[in-house]
Amino acid sequence: MKALDVVAAVLLVVGGLNWGLVGLANFDLVAGLFGAGSILARVVYTLVGLAAAYQALSLKAIQRRWRVQPATACA
Repeated sequence: MKALDVVAAVLLVVGGLNWGLVGLANFDLVAGLFGAGSILARVVYTLVGLAAAYQALSLKAIQRRWRVQPATACA
């Protein structure tokens, strides 16, 4: 499962960088590489979305697998 965690993290970085470019430079790198609305671009967008859902839904399990202590709120 750690490999899936890494793949999901990489996809989230790709998605984050792409959205950063859209926000800063009005340039969609995925669409630029694969063509706007192309099947490949849609596959990349779908994989990024699935990676985000995976990370969000399995955060606690990922923390346990990687032996990461969850952050605690300071009072």
